[in-house]
Amino acid sequence: MVPRDSFEIGPVRVRAGRKQALALPITRLVTGADVDLPIRVVHGRHEGPTVWIDAAIHGDEAVGVEVVRQVLADLDAKKLRGTLIAVPIVNVLGFMNGDRYLPDRRDLNRSFPGSRRGSLAARIAHLMMTEVVAKCEVGIDLHTGSDRRTNLPQIRADLEDERTRELSIAFGAPVMMHARLRDGSLRAAAREAGAKVLLYEAGEAWRMDGWAVDAGVRGVRRVLAHLGMIDPPEEDPPTPTLESWRSGWVRARGTGMLHLEAELGQRVAKGERLGGLFDSFGKRVRLVHADRDGVVIGRTEAPLVSSGDAVVHLAEVLESPAQAVESEPHPDSVEETDEA
Repeated sequence: MVPRDSFEIGPVRVRAGRKQALALPITRLVTGADVDLPIRVVHGRHEGPTVWIDAAIHGDEAVGVEVVRQVLADLDAKKLRGTLIAVPIVNVLGFMNGDRYLPDRRDLNRSFPGSRRGSLAARIAHLMMTEVVAKCEVGIDLHTGSDRRTNLPQIRADLEDERTRELSIAFGAPVMMHARLRDGSLRAAAREAGAKVLLYEAGEAWRMDGWAVDAGVRGVRRVLAHLGMIDPPEEDPPTPTLESWRSGWVRARGTGMLHLEAELGQRVAKGERLGGLFDSFGKRVRLVHADRDGVVIGRTEAPLVSSGDAVVHLAEVLESPAQAVESEPHPDSVEETDEA
């Protein structure tokens, strides 16, 4: 058998059948310490696709970092078919501070494809695009909820693209949602570069939600198996993924202490009670009702809400493909807040 060529990334060449860690320089702190983009390459001995997984584009999203760690721990480069590039922490500076954004308050996921001589965010985005995305066919971008919101494990992707839809089904999350591309996002830039991208959402920012980690690890493994890179994992088959092309947030119609009854993954009917608002003495101010039939894919964890605040995110579920319609933009959808 003719050995595979080495895999070149940055100044490093990774031999077939090897794992290798490297760090690509980003910037230098005022202390003189360097800040680098950490990368681990698993270059399989056998031919196959080149895939990347990344996490913590937003610095307060810890779940994906653990997903990457567990996926890497199980990979054997001598048996892997293809190459995996793992970037566990993209927004290194934000992650060190537990901050969603970069020190200049720029949102890294609005800075792609970036530029070599632009802002700090633009430079990180450019580095990610040229050294990682440009070398890959498929990518999995790992996220969590933001602003004291938690998300049901879900895949957000372009379900109109047949190959992306196939990968979304293979991931096996409880819900897969058709999501419009957001200007400046990694997903949009990578799609423009020709890659197929899945965006995984699960859990809450700056928390290590075990159930969100577990669903992410299983999903990434299923995608790698679907691509023929690893053998299918030995586990019970996932529950069939529900498909949604439209979602929206139920908003508070009053101000008060929030007591939610609706749980992630729960199916609700239009008009069903989801919880209530109470004043500080326990007097009920308002009830919260579902504004549509759907599945709870997100909810606020804030104890106090004001009138107009987003409270529960409901996804309408398709019963047949013929029901698929273009999802309507919503000012507080996960697409805009958690991929932002």
